[in-house]
Amino acid sequence: MRPLDCPSQDYDWGSTDDIPAFLRTASGDRPMAEVWMGTHPLGPAMVPGPDGPVSLRDAVGELPFMLKILAASRPLSIQVHPSSALAQAGFAAEEAAGVPFDAPERVYKDPHPKPEMVYALTTFDTLVGFRPTAEILRVLAPLPVPYVQALADELRLKPGFAGIVRLVEQVVTEPPSAEDVAAVVDACAEALAQGIDVKRAYATAVEIQRHHPGDAGIVLSLLLNRLTLQPGEAAYLGAGIIHAHLSGMCLEVMVSSDNVLRAGLTSKHLDPEGLIRCLDRGMSRLARVTPRQFGFSTDVYAPGLHEFALSVTQSSPAEPDGALLPDEGRRILVCCGGEVELVNRHGERVSLQRGDAVYADEEDGPLRAFGTGEVAQAFTPDVDAPVTELTDLV
Repeated sequence: MRPLDCPSQDYDWGSTDDIPAFLRTASGDRPMAEVWMGTHPLGPAMVPGPDGPVSLRDAVGELPFMLKILAASRPLSIQVHPSSALAQAGFAAEEAAGVPFDAPERVYKDPHPKPEMVYALTTFDTLVGFRPTAEILRVLAPLPVPYVQALADELRLKPGFAGIVRLVEQVVTEPPSAEDVAAVVDACAEALAQGIDVKRAYATAVEIQRHHPGDAGIVLSLLLNRLTLQPGEAAYLGAGIIHAHLSGMCLEVMVSSDNVLRAGLTSKHLDPEGLIRCLDRGMSRLARVTPRQFGFSTDVYAPGLHEFALSVTQSSPAEPDGALLPDEGRRILVCCGGEVELVNRHGERVSLQRGDAVYADEEDGPLRAFGTGEVAQAFTPDVDAPVTELTDLV
């Protein structure tokens, strides 16, 4: 087992307090948005080496998954992640064109898809996937704004996924004016004042306006489901599923990729045409992830991918022989609370407090957790392992 020193990402939507508190460090002046635990070339974790720290990527090669700690104090961009085919094609095209990795317009940082799963550490709010056509029309109907009613008329003429994608294309390629967006927000606020809301759509628009005034993404938010996860709940976001995290803190486990196509709520580069190509129908694939139990004190969240799964173990003195963790392969573990001692098959021990992370591999064999605390583990599941139950998202 090797302790990890993990890089952080200081995006503007992060929190100055949440991740530092999780890591037991002092708050800073810059918002800390993510901590990356993995081997991605843009931010590999570091491990001790004989001559000093070395990247985990150099030490063990490339892992198929990445684990993140994410904290949002304001809404993230509305975004999608590409499928494998689109990621490979997009990466090859940008490489051939010589687009620098650090160029603002660079979209494909690697040739990989980016399906991901979020596990809530606090109450976590996110927008994910399109509402059904009938629900979108119910959302738009009470808003007496010509721009909105024109969208509703178009959707009535062409309902279903194709019609919704056409609305998205219109909003991102021909954005509404700041005045139109302000009128939409005012109409939402007026509806709320009258005690009217449809699946929290109006409250969401008003909330986003406080952070992204005049942004076309506010209009797009009306088309999306709002989901609230409580601590310990998880949701799976497949490639091509449009989403925007709003607030809260979570673990994210994903295929090791940093490919993002954005549609709004950001100052970063937008790629409307690329985003439209990536959109997945998604309405039947949105899913809460119901865990299956492993042993006495471990929940396993496995959305059915070969690349990653997540286990969460609550260790306690009730198991004097320790809580057995699933998997014996390459793993990344992070303590989410309390104090946990991990023991490998050789009897080697490592103590973790909240925020501490380690890498383990086949040489360590099965791990047992002692103490009183919570430890999460990202790993590559067995091909024949049972899949966690997926249920309707909302």
